[in-house]
Parts: sequence; C-alpha cells; structure tokens
Amino acid sequence: MTFSQPSPRRLRIGVDVGGTNTDGVILDPSLASGPSKGILAHHKTATTPNPSDGIITAITSMFTQLEAAAGIHYQEDTIASVTIGTTHFVNAVIERDPSRLSPVAVLRLSGPFSKHVPPCVDWPEDMRSLILAYHARVKGGLEVDGSLISDIDESEIVEQCQEIRRRGGIKAVVINGVFSPIDTNHKQEERAAEIVRRELGGQEVDVVCSKEVANLGFLERENAAVLNASILRFARRTIREFREAVRRLGLRGVPVFITQNDGTILKGEKAAELPIKTFSSGPTNSMRGAAFLVQGMEEGGKKEDGQGEGEAMMVVDIGGTTTDVGLLLPNGFPRQQAAYSELAGVRMNFSCPDIRSIGLGGGSIVRKGEDGITVGPDSVGYRINKEALLFGGSTLTTTDCTVLANPDITSIGNVSLVKDALTEAETQQFKATVKSKIEKIIDNMKTSPEDLPVILVGGGAVIAPDELQGASKVLKPRWSEVANAIGAAIARVSAVVDTIKSTEMKTEKQFLEEIKKEAIERTIAAGASPESVEVVEIEMLPLQYVENKTRFIVRAAGDFDFTRSDLSSDKEEAAVPSEALEQDSSKQQPLTETKPQTQPAEVDVLTYTPTVLNRIWHISETDLTFISTGCYILGTGGGGSPYASMILLRQLLRSGASVRVVSPADVPDTAAVGCGCGAGSPTVSIEKLQGDEMMQAQTELYKALPSGQTKATHMIALEIGGGNGLQGMTLGASTNMNIPCVDGDWMGRAYPTKWQTTPVVFNERSPIWSPIAVADGNGNVLVMPKAASDAAVERIIRAALSQMGSQVGAADPPVTGAEMKRWVVENTVSQAWRLGRAVARARAMNRLDEVAETIVEECGGGQKGAAKVLFKGKIVGVKRTLRMGHVYGECIIEGTDVKDDVTATTGGGKRIGARGGQGVGGEEDFTGKRIKIPFKNENIAAIRIPEDDSSNDDDEDEKELEKQEDVLAIVPDLISVIDAQSGEAVGTPEYRYGLLVIVLGIAASDKWTGSQRGIDLGGPKAFGFDHLKYEPLGRFVKPVSVIDEFNRSTE
Repeated sequence: MTFSQPSPRRLRIGVDVGGTNTDGVILDPSLASGPSKGILAHHKTATTPNPSDGIITAITSMFTQLEAAAGIHYQEDTIASVTIGTTHFVNAVIERDPSRLSPVAVLRLSGPFSKHVPPCVDWPEDMRSLILAYHARVKGGLEVDGSLISDIDESEIVEQCQEIRRRGGIKAVVINGVFSPIDTNHKQEERAAEIVRRELGGQEVDVVCSKEVANLGFLERENAAVLNASILRFARRTIREFREAVRRLGLRGVPVFITQNDGTILKGEKAAELPIKTFSSGPTNSMRGAAFLVQGMEEGGKKEDGQGEGEAMMVVDIGGTTTDVGLLLPNGFPRQQAAYSELAGVRMNFSCPDIRSIGLGGGSIVRKGEDGITVGPDSVGYRINKEALLFGGSTLTTTDCTVLANPDITSIGNVSLVKDALTEAETQQFKATVKSKIEKIIDNMKTSPEDLPVILVGGGAVIAPDELQGASKVLKPRWSEVANAIGAAIARVSAVVDTIKSTEMKTEKQFLEEIKKEAIERTIAAGASPESVEVVEIEMLPLQYVENKTRFIVRAAGDFDFTRSDLSSDKEEAAVPSEALEQDSSKQQPLTETKPQTQPAEVDVLTYTPTVLNRIWHISETDLTFISTGCYILGTGGGGSPYASMILLRQLLRSGASVRVVSPADVPDTAAVGCGCGAGSPTVSIEKLQGDEMMQAQTELYKALPSGQTKATHMIALEIGGGNGLQGMTLGASTNMNIPCVDGDWMGRAYPTKWQTTPVVFNERSPIWSPIAVADGNGNVLVMPKAASDAAVERIIRAALSQMGSQVGAADPPVTGAEMKRWVVENTVSQAWRLGRAVARARAMNRLDEVAETIVEECGGGQKGAAKVLFKGKIVGVKRTLRMGHVYGECIIEGTDVKDDVTATTGGGKRIGARGGQGVGGEEDFTGKRIKIPFKNENIAAIRIPEDDSSNDDDEDEKELEKQEDVLAIVPDLISVIDAQSGEAVGTPEYRYGLLVIVLGIAASDKWTGSQRGIDLGGPKAFGFDHLKYEPLGRFVKPVSVIDEFNRSTE
C-alpha cells in the first residue's frame, strides 16, 4: 500500500478510551472517498489505569505503522486535531467513587417554590449522601413569560456562602434558577455565581450555572448540574492527562477535543467544564463511524452510496455480550432519547442517543434443550478466548456456532473443535434464532415500514447474517472494529437554542428564522466553518394554558474550522483549584443534609399488601408509587405527569406524615367533602415546582365561604388522571389539613375543563364550583364568591392564569357527603393503585410483553369488554397546534410487533406466549395497519385510518371527515397510550416519532354514559367532533376497592 504525502494540518486522530480497550485511528479526510476511506492507520490496545499511557501507546503504534508503510515521519504540522471519546467520567458516577466525586452545595433561585422537593430527592440514597452536602432556597426565579418571580437578594446569597464555608469540604456550588434557560435579560444565575465566586474564592470552589448544563425541567436540570459539578475536578485532571499525553508525543500545537453525547465535539477546556455532556458519547461515535465507513462502499459488484440524502440508517453494534442498535437520522446524527434519561438511578434531561440493547453477542452462550436451541442472554464475555470451544474451552457460544455454520470462516480459533457441536437441524435453528433476534430489535427501532440500510459493526458482527428482513441492504464494512475511534475523528461541532417566545407580536415562522440564525451563529462561535453549518433539528411546542407562547428547540451543526487562529491550538487551561489536578487519596469528611431522610426497605411487589385497618387505608410509599403510575395511565395523555406531585407526597411520608384514604360508602351524609387541584401549563409545572399555593387557596376559600358553611372534613381529587390525582391525598395529609381522602374523584380520568366533571353532569345545583379561590404561591390570590355558571368559572380562571404565572392552586367549595355519594366516580384511587401494581409486577417478572393485557384485566376486560387493547405499534407522526389555551393535535401510529426480544419462560423452559388483541383473548396482528389519535390535551379518540386513505396530512382543507365505522374508541371512554418498553403512560407532550406504544381503551364510568347530558359534556361534541357519535367500548365495571379487599379489623 502506498500513501501520498498529506498536506499540512490535514490528518485527524481519533481515540476512544473504553473500560477495556483503547482504540485509535489516523484519518485523512481528503482521501475519504477512496477505497482506503482515508484511514492511514488504526490500533487497538488495552486501556491502562492511567488513560494517557493507553493513548500514547495507540498513537505511537499508529505513527509506527505509517512510517513502516510510507516511510514518512509525521510531524506536528501534519496533524489537525486529536479527538478523544472516553467513558471515564460516566464510570466515576456509576462506580460511586468518592475519590473522583466532590461534595456539592445547591443554591436554588426559586423564592417560595420547590420548598417541598429538595435537591437530589429522587436519587439513590448512597449517591445523595455521597454528593449532596448542603442546599438552600433564596429569592429569585422567572415566570414562563420572562417576568420576575422575584429578583435575587445579594445579602441572602452572601449568608448562604458563609454557611457553605463554615461546613467545610464543599468543592462545588450549583446555582439553579426557575426558568433560567430562558433568562436572557436578568441573568440571575450568572449574577448569583459571581457573588459566590467572590465570597468563596473562584480558586477554591467551582460554581456551575444549571442553564449551561441542560434545558427546561427544574429537577432534571438540577440533577445534571449537580453530577456535572461533582466530577469537575476529576474531569479537569483527566483532560489534563489527555493533553499531556498529546504533548508528550510532540504535538504541542494540536488542539485536543472531547466527543459529546450527540456526536459533536467540545474543546478540551469546555469539556472540562461540562464533562456530563460526554457521558454517552461511545455509542454515538460508533454509529457515526459506521455511517462513514459505508459511504461509497462496494456491495455486490457495484458502488453503494452509504447514507444518502434524506436517508436514515440502522447501526447494529455487536460486541461480546450485547447487541446495541441505534438509528442514524438523515441529518447524520443519532436519534435522541425522549425528554428524560437516567444514569445510575439519577433522572436527567440532557441529550443522549436512543440505544436499545439485547443480550446477544459473540460470547453469548448457546444451549440445547427439549424445546430446541436457545441463545443468550448470558455470555462468556471477555473470557471467550479461554471458554469458547474454538479456543479449547467447554462452553458453546454464538461464535462457535457461527464458525460451524459458515465453513468459509477459517480465521477464528480451531475449526476442528466445533465440527460436532450441533446437528444440521440445530445449526439451522441457531441461525434462525440469531436472525430473528436482530430483525426484531431493528424493527422496533424503525420509524417507518420502509426497509433501511443496516450497518453491522463490532467484534461480534461475524455472528450476524448477510440478509435481514426489514433491511434494504446489510453492510459489514472494513475497519468496523474501530468504528468508535473513527466516529471521534470525524465528529462535528454543534449548538442548540432552546427558548420560549411570545408569538403575540411576531409569527412562529418569524421567530423560527431568528432562532435558526442564532443557532448557526452559536455553532460558528463554537468552532465550525461558516460554509459547513446547517440546521439539523427543529421542534416547536405550543404551551398549554399560556397565551401566545411557543417553545422553540433548534440545533445546528457544521465541520470544525481548522484554519481559525483562535481555535487552531489548544491553549493552556486557566488556573484552577490546586487540588483539582491532584489525586485526593484522603478520606472525605462526611457531609450530610440538614435532616437525614428515612427510606423504607425494598418491597417485594409480587407479595406486597396494603395496610387497611378498620376500613382506613394508610398509604405507604409503595402504594404511592403504584397510584402515581396508574394516575398517568388514567390521564389519557393529559393531566400532566404525576412525577413531581409524587415526589412531594413521598417527602411528606418520609417526614412522618400520615395519609389516609376512605371508601365513599363510609363517608357520613353530613360530611363536607372539599376539593383542591392544580391548574395551568404542564410546561410550567416542570420548572416551577409546587410551593404552598394549594394550601393557601384552601385557607383563602374558607375565609370567603358563607357563615355557617362547614370546613372540609374529607378531601377528594378533582380528576384521578395525571398529577391532580394525588392532590386530594396531599391536601389531606396529617401535616396539611389532616383529613382523609375519598377513594374516588369527579372525572374518573382527566378532562381539559372544570365543567367536564360529574357534579356538573348531575346538575342538581348550579353553579357547583363557586365560590372558588386560586393562589399562585407568590402572594397573589383570586377569590370568586359568585359565578353565573361553571363555564364562567372556567373562562375567568383561565384568563387569570396568564397573569398568575400560568400555574395556580385552586380550592373548590365542599359538597355534602350525600352529594358526593351520588356524583363520585367510585374507587378510582384503588383503580390507579391496581394499574400501577400491574406495571410494577410486570417489570419484576420481566413480563412487560403482557403488561397491556394485565391492565385490561384489572379494568374488567374479561367482564363485558370493559377494557380492550385497541392497537400496538409505533408513532410515525405527531402534529400540534394551540387554540384557546389548549394543545390540539393528532398522533399517527403504525402497527408493528412491540414485544421485547427477551421472552419469559416457565420453569421448564417453555415460552409463555403473549395474550393480546381485543379484550384478553387471542392476539390480533396490527402489522401494516394505522390509526390516529386526535387530542385536546387529552386523547379524544382512536380512529382507524383506511388503507386507501390518500388525504394530505398537511392540508386541513383536503382532509376527509372521519367515518363512524373507523372509530375504535371515543370519549367519554378512556383512550390511554402506554410505552410498550416500560409499561408507563405516555402523555401527549411526550408523543414522538419512533416510540413503541400500546393503545388501551377503558370504558367510562356510568356517571358519564348513563345520561345524554353526560355524553354531551364529556363526549365527541364537547371536542368539536360533531360528525361522530359515542358508541360504548363495552360495559363499565366498577373498580374493585382496595379497602374492601384488604381490610383488617383491629377491634
């Protein structure tokens, strides 16, 4: 092989430092279109305890290869960059290593909000106690429209700095402000950070602004910022070692980059500030490296184009133990996960690639049993060279079977050792099993039925067949074993703008153009060459109940500009705390939160029984977890995620509060049953965490009640669906109103308006919802002593929302116990509990492939069709628009097999088939079919799309009206969408392309369907679907009461 002399500053070095191996590649982009792909040298070596040693070994070996092949000694001026991908930072978190994780203090700029949900509240206890050293709330924070909750108070921040200094040992401070990602004017986090640096000394303590780490989502952004702050010192030390390794090779003028999660690069000094953005870079590097390798690849005698314009590609990375699959989008970047991701038990909201894994690799163990061949999921892993038959071992692996099945493979081990391992029939069954596993996970990752190119990479790729169903072509490129290092070498530069704008004076289109320009400018500032920058991702999300507000998310990317003098050399890092660059081998001084939290022992969900004594249900954390999961399912896509409300109520329980639930039948007729709820935008609720507004509203309501009207003796939830499903229990907790909550609610689901409640359906008196009080938690209270109608209450409160931060706590007047018994949708807390228990049990038993059918059974699916599985498939289209404060939209789902690859087995090893289809009977094949789900905050209907439907989805005028015969289910019946991979509900704001889902239909309570008024208020006409009529899904079955089933008498 001969090499042409590279021009100066052309060669790129990519290095991937993994937990086991360090891979390297030297690449000349000018030769990328040729047969060599521009890959001049590559090397794989064992990762060393000091990663710089492995980097030096890899790069030195590659330089030696070049000298031997071309006789050229490559100098500093031929190298354009060194780009490194590493797992060191994420491993520090996963391993909970106190020598690499520093204690952190958190200062929240949130005023009265978030007081009941402290930082790291949802972390594993060992992580929380290791990292969180101190936290406090101070004045500050913004509303969704950019106005102030309150300005920061310098004296408050100074006082907290004194406390942080007094405690000692705290190495980092995180500043987290409400809606800080959209704070471009007040710059509260930046101002607070300057005060902290001044008081604590910038050389002694790192200060991290949360807005620089992640986007909207207060808790999740804070979690990411805290983890980032904790590993800053270790990150600086590691990156300094990386740079030192490069300098020791004589490459002093060469910039060092670190790859981040989305397939782009950070300068070394920036990565040292944001190490968390590198956590998931490994899979991304492999995917982008694989796509690069197949561009222009020869296949079947003719040249293939690799990733063509507008074409997605599936990357299948087969290792020794697992197969990781990701979808590379037409823009050249991996598809990202949904809104939230989790690492080491910590929930965060920064961008990560959407990777699915199955237990299939080159070392997977193959077994022969009564029912034939099984493959994995267990593996011999890195011991394959000792334990596989090919290498003289005694364990039959997939590599053994692959070599046996393919006589052309002679380069792996001793072929004679496997010649009698399988019969011909067993060999064919093995090949079919492996093929089926790979095909299924590929299909689950696809977002459309069209075949896609599939690229096989990784050391275990030899086990995969050359043809796969669903693949337009299967490519096994050369150099695939170092695809991750190649991906690092070719990584690009990107920037994201995530902001909220008012569309009152400008159109969305005008704002979009401005934001695209800003994203491009940020990308160029980050180091991209202007001519290469393009917008690669656009998302616009109208905000519910927030007038004229839209969230814009725009990402741009481009190639690095190596000609810029300000970026062409890697500058020395600024002075940092002295101990940051030294290994801290001393034992850390324990630092604890002000009040340790009591966490219960782990519970076996398969045997758990609730505590019901003398017909009073005493809620535990396990009950709360079940109920929260069930509430979101009953939310039918709306109601907002119960997560934040669940965390708040869990904190009350851990602080010793008692939460009681009673049966509607046990409430005296003379009782006063109160109600409280949250109202506003889900987007606001994820940023402005609840303060005391719910209790403030109750207090103000009772001041306004007519004299003689009794205060509440019981509470009830307005709607069981979504976050409001927990508010009755929260208000009734012993530390709040100290009254029991009724096992029921006024909807039996979630609805978008207050007049869509059963008391209004019965219409025994009107209006039912006045007087009413609402409080914003920031000192503003609105009381309506009288109203002309319940519809007027809804209109007026919604109008006030925009002036009260788009989120309020509301208090409704009590009704009598006798009225409650006539109007209530009974046992819905019990129903939520049972649905959540079904999901938890399915997880515990690895039976998520049957979770939908289990939910159907819990809702009475076997009795008169009270619930059904309506559809199974993946989301292939989502549209949203905002009208009158509500988000209207449509979700398109295409039928596919959504079952997990891992199939549950009985003790004898026999497969237990999944039940499915309508009701709980035989399974229906949804493949090739499509449905649409129109929604107005909540799902309105599930409607079959005819096979011959040719209407233009983008042209509302051309759309034909839906036909009655295509309706699978419609309001007031419940249409719920759950994630097929987790069993959790998927809310309408979370609908996204490619998500595998199951659509459930649940019969509505007879409190809705028992009268024409109920159908009018809660049915199709109330949502503008006058051309469709309500036809019952099945006959409603009242949920089984937990209190009736589990009651124990102590008398």
